[in-house]
Amino acid sequence: MTQTISKSKFKPNALKYFRQIEETGEELIITDHSKPVIKIIPYRKEAEEILKELHNSVEFYDDPLEPVSENNWDVLK
Repeated sequence: MTQTISKSKFKPNALKYFRQIEETGEELIITDHSKPVIKIIPYRKEAEEILKELHNSVEFYDDPLEPVSENNWDVLK
């Protein structure tokens, strides 16, 4: 759930809110006279970097409808 706070309450506690955003990963919306004016979101890697990490991680199956035995599950090993 996105947290909302006024500019006047955010200013003296900015570092506290930055740390909270880092820890929880949740967004914070700053308001001015009850109107949203700024959204602070945690930093995330660019999409290309994330996709590079996934490169060559996809497995292909010749017959995807073939039943899988318990011996084929890496988790059970």
